[in-house]
Amino acid sequence: MFKSMKTGILAAILISTAIIAHAQKKITEGTITYKVEYAPTAEQEAAVAMLPTEQKVKFNGPMIRMEMEQGPATITVLQDVVSNLGLVLIDVPVAQMQFAVKQGKAEYDKQKASSPKFSDFKATGEKKMIGSYNTEKYTYKDDKGGTYELWATTDIELPTGFSGENFKDVKGSLIKYTHFQQGIKQTLTVKEIKEEKAGPFNLDVPKGYEVKTMEEIMAMQGGGGE
Repeated sequence: MFKSMKTGILAAILISTAIIAHAQKKITEGTITYKVEYAPTAEQEAAVAMLPTEQKVKFNGPMIRMEMEQGPATITVLQDVVSNLGLVLIDVPVAQMQFAVKQGKAEYDKQKASSPKFSDFKATGEKKMIGSYNTEKYTYKDDKGGTYELWATTDIELPTGFSGENFKDVKGSLIKYTHFQQGIKQTLTVKEIKEEKAGPFNLDVPKGYEVKTMEEIMAMQGGGGE
């Protein structure tokens, strides 16, 4: 049962952990809804076809929570955007499986090392409205020769660290931007930022979950599980 999901769940986990974008109204808790667009290579198309085109991110201070359905599994990702510690919960009710994967500093550093490094952020002065937000265009590049643009707003402010380290040099909150996660290019656009009660969230493993490493989950997907 579990192995039949192949790389879909793993791709969803890895992509979802990357949907931590920046969003001067100060908002300390709420929900952000993103439109997600992918630009996969030919080899990535099968995995990307299983990924969501919309993602909701709930946040309370530095803690964020995302949930998605992937076949028979529900995947929940929790992360502290300041410490970069995280927890992935995988529920497969039809197989009576519940797994928890802890994300420590080593896992964060490994993922960061494999991703392009962005730099040279420059405000262009070009302005436009995206949804209900006044935004300004920035250009930037990566260490592999790629060039990009993003749109940021100073209309609102999210908790410290919400933008992630890659975009710390941008003044404002990211409304539309492009980045890579596990080699897959994706563009995120904010559809809605809603101030509402969310959480509180924590990184404690819930009762009944079996703690696994990401390598063990990958091995199960490759044929080690039933």
